[in-house]
Amino acid sequence: MKGFFSSALARGLFWQLVGTLVSAGLVTGIRALMGLSITDTFFFTEPAWVLGGFIGTLFFLVGSGVTSDWIKWARGIDTPEHHEDHFTGAEKYINVSLDHKVIGIQYTIVALLLISIGGLFALIFRTELAASELQFLTTDMKLFGQNGPQLYNTLMSLHGMIMIVSILLGISGIINYAVPLLLGAQDMAFPRLNAFSYWIAVPAAVLLLSSLFLGGFDTGWTGYPPLSTRAPVGMQMFFLGVFVAGWSSILGSLNVLVTVIRLRAKGMTAMKMPIFVWAAIATSLIAMTATQLIGLSFQSVMFQRLFGMGFYDPAKGGNPVLFQHLFWFYSHPAVYVFILPGLGVISELLPVFVRKPLFGYRWIAMSSLGIALVGFVVWAHHMFTSGMNEYLRVPFMYSTLLVAVPTGVKFFSWVATLWKGKISTPTPMLFVLGGIIVFLLGGLSGPPNATVSTDLHLHDTYFIVGHFHDTIFGGFVFPFFAAIYYWFPKATGRRMNEFLGKLHFWLMTPSFFVLTFGMMYIGLIGMRRRIVDYDPALGIDGAHLVLTIAGFAIALSVLIFFYNFFNSIKNGEKAEGNLWNSRSPEWQVPSPMPAHNYEKPFEVIGEPYDYGLKDDAGYVKFIEPAKGAHK
Repeated sequence: MKGFFSSALARGLFWQLVGTLVSAGLVTGIRALMGLSITDTFFFTEPAWVLGGFIGTLFFLVGSGVTSDWIKWARGIDTPEHHEDHFTGAEKYINVSLDHKVIGIQYTIVALLLISIGGLFALIFRTELAASELQFLTTDMKLFGQNGPQLYNTLMSLHGMIMIVSILLGISGIINYAVPLLLGAQDMAFPRLNAFSYWIAVPAAVLLLSSLFLGGFDTGWTGYPPLSTRAPVGMQMFFLGVFVAGWSSILGSLNVLVTVIRLRAKGMTAMKMPIFVWAAIATSLIAMTATQLIGLSFQSVMFQRLFGMGFYDPAKGGNPVLFQHLFWFYSHPAVYVFILPGLGVISELLPVFVRKPLFGYRWIAMSSLGIALVGFVVWAHHMFTSGMNEYLRVPFMYSTLLVAVPTGVKFFSWVATLWKGKISTPTPMLFVLGGIIVFLLGGLSGPPNATVSTDLHLHDTYFIVGHFHDTIFGGFVFPFFAAIYYWFPKATGRRMNEFLGKLHFWLMTPSFFVLTFGMMYIGLIGMRRRIVDYDPALGIDGAHLVLTIAGFAIALSVLIFFYNFFNSIKNGEKAEGNLWNSRSPEWQVPSPMPAHNYEKPFEVIGEPYDYGLKDDAGYVKFIEPAKGAHK
């Protein structure tokens, strides 16, 4: 505990609080001198909270020490290019590190924490929906300045965005940990920027969660005006948190692209890179070029609220539909930011457990770029019911359906890889297979939403909720768990318990099928999304009860995972040698990896996925140092 209070995390959180209160107090003092109001329901006024949140973020970054090297450099003080961590054990992960492996684990742990919080919010409002009429979120209750229905709106809205931010952090965790190892690099291209990208996400998460305590908001995760222009001050914390988190995504993506271009091992041409690296490239291209749009859309609503600007106010010449264009120009490509790394994990792990070459490697690599490209021209299928110009509907319908082509390439490759393979099913492979099936269900339920005639009926029903959960769970959550079970031994030197891992899978998977099929069913009957109550005449009380039970079963499976994860760090079976009999370079050296990854550089001499072939010399060859050479 003593180590925590002196850690970078504790210092950062302390200074974020100080910066927020001092800045908000300063704004309050200035407003008092100007004769303006100095308080509202939550002590400070909205401008004070917004400036306080922004300045608090800067205080966090300086207080945590992640900017120390840059400040020293600006003062003319020499800083080392790279350094070993001065901390051991758990303290390593609550302090600033430049090691990409530590940063990857930091991202992953925060992602798991946010998934837990977002999942808890879902269990609360799902329990309320277990029967018609209000159960415990009643109009008479008051919590955080909100009555029951208002709190429902906040929890439902925060569930969506917290899960999205957790997915983005989970993606960064996998990419940060695995990509340099797969490339043969000692670290990311810009280690300090890499650390900064992680640490700026922490105050962003704090800002996002603070919206719950500042009146909440009732817009859903999309933040559409005019609702978002009238919501309590919690809406501004939501906007500011997402805006700050966007910097993590943009800077991290830049770092990944430079790392891939500049730090590949000798002989690793583009078509000999591990397939997961191609997924990371496509993901980074989207995140680096599109994230600005959600930042712009949220920032413009912030400014409209603070300064009276009329971006989305028709009375001042604004247009609320403009927000939707800006928002979805990022937020639909963002779906591929979520799923492309997951699909990359599936393609990376599948040949290992099938013992066959990956079928159509080049096609899979190019399909990731194809999905990224087409993903930029499909955003308006979210707006078929928005009142946008009707002549735009058909082009966006066709472009949306076109995404099925590069996605289908991946499915055909996976099926061909599985065909007649010597399949083994340890826990990582179970989650790979589960991801393929669940993502297929998400893909098959997608065309009705992409087709104008059917989307007009399905839009904003629970059918959309079921489709989206299938897509995200199959495209990210299942592969995320597969990646954790697969690389956990490499990170810790110990294996996670196989029995508990399989129990996690077999409890979560059928429960998830019940949940999403049930969502689609009640959506087809007429259940709207984002509402706290529903008409008993619909006759879906029983279905909602089953959905709630399935949700709690999924939560129980995740609790089993958490126990397995943290217990295995110290008590897991030791992982020795090439645990999965993989050709990948990181499994050719002992676990866990040393600080600078590979003590000997390697050269790529073969293909990455030539499993089961005769006369195969392997994928990489480690280069022995010349005699007499200095280490």
